[in-house]
Amino acid sequence: MEKWFLGVMIGTLLSYTGYAQTELDALSDQQLSSAVQELREFLSIPNNASFPDHVERNVQWCENAFAKRRFGTQRISTDGPPLLLATYESPSAEKTVLIYLQIDGQPVDTLRWEQDNPYTPVLKERAGDSWNIISWPNDDAYNDEWRIFARSASDAKGPVAMFLAAWDIMLKQGEQPNYNIKVIMDFEEELGSPHLPQAVIDNSGLLASDMLMIYDGPRHISNQPTLTFGARGITTIQLVVYGPRVPQHSGHYGNYAPNPAFRMAQLLASMKDEQGKVIIPGYYDGIEISREALDILRQVPDDEADIRRKLGIRSIDAVADSYQESIQYPSLNIRGLRSGWVRENVRTIIPSTATAEIDIRLVPESDSDRLVGLVRNHIRSQGYHFVEGEPSEIERANYDKLISFTSRNSYAAFRTEYDTEIGQWLNRAMNTAFGSDPIRIRIAGGSIPISPFVTTLGIPAVLVPTVNPDNNQHSPNENLRIGNLREGIKTYLAILLEDL
Repeated sequence: MEKWFLGVMIGTLLSYTGYAQTELDALSDQQLSSAVQELREFLSIPNNASFPDHVERNVQWCENAFAKRRFGTQRISTDGPPLLLATYESPSAEKTVLIYLQIDGQPVDTLRWEQDNPYTPVLKERAGDSWNIISWPNDDAYNDEWRIFARSASDAKGPVAMFLAAWDIMLKQGEQPNYNIKVIMDFEEELGSPHLPQAVIDNSGLLASDMLMIYDGPRHISNQPTLTFGARGITTIQLVVYGPRVPQHSGHYGNYAPNPAFRMAQLLASMKDEQGKVIIPGYYDGIEISREALDILRQVPDDEADIRRKLGIRSIDAVADSYQESIQYPSLNIRGLRSGWVRENVRTIIPSTATAEIDIRLVPESDSDRLVGLVRNHIRSQGYHFVEGEPSEIERANYDKLISFTSRNSYAAFRTEYDTEIGQWLNRAMNTAFGSDPIRIRIAGGSIPISPFVTTLGIPAVLVPTVNPDNNQHSPNENLRIGNLREGIKTYLAILLEDL
């Protein structure tokens, strides 16, 4: 969408405030430029949650950014990095809205980034199939197709900058929301937010709200305005199959010593059929998609052929017939395998161990403990004896198949119905901003640590994604499209001005 047209739309949205159209257009350009400058500053602070100094610098930046915008701020202590709570009380407000912001980012592999430093943001424009670095403009003229490349540009410092910019526009007009706002900032989301559930329990009174918005995630693949009404949860499993005590010469002991890599491959293959459907009995129990739910899923304008083309696949797993329907079921995914050595380090050996890392994406109808138990029971049915870590000599002498099994439940799934108060309110705001209803997604395939708020505080939650779907989040060359930054500001401004 062209910049001048977006300026007109923002002007139309805000015209009741008394500003002339030319002033609104100028305000839009100036505010975008200001938002870019603030985002550049924010992105320049490294944010790997494994490093305490990274966390502290980001906490301090957020404290300052929210305090100068009339928010009260306080740190919430945990057994790890703190959470930061920013609060704003609006006169005569009857409702309180909680907003979740993620501040930390994935680790970086500097060798795979096409710029000197992933924490030094650069501006790029497309040149054929590649992106070229260009100079930051001296005026307010930003092209919507330019992109900011840096770690966390989209996931998720970009949405933070969008919200702050929208807040500045609102204050400049002398407006304020008719509801109270609490903003909770998470500095270890990429580590699975291990301390968040207990912190929510311990501070449930402090965090008490009527509803929750999550300013995170990419829009629908079409890059149209989107609301997402849930997210899958995640549980992880690590398996280690044991073979000979140490790696053995494959000439001396091939055909004699069992190979743990083959055993692991056979075990994993026994969990799914050739069409990709989990065949562990009971795995999909409790999942029933009603006709009404199917109608909702079919309203999402997915181009199945285009999705497959972009993924480079001809067919899909046989769990369901479409992308949206597929993510309504719990998944079983091998996210990593390791055994022996490969490529330039390859050796003619029988490995001593084989390791598999598994993740299970949960849906609201699935229970983490039950699914992990089903996987564990299936492994036992394949003749394996479970050990705690490295097997003892007694275990090696008495059992044919040895495996260690560890699991971790990160967080549960959640889903909010479309016709709840928060769903209707956000739909009104998006309709006002963009002239039509947003794409509404029943549940996202990914996972975010929101279930502690939903279950402990007893509130509904909806994601308001704003970033471009092709942003390379979690990968090298993460980026944020300028047009999405502009429309993200517009989205959050519309929500701030929409009466609740």
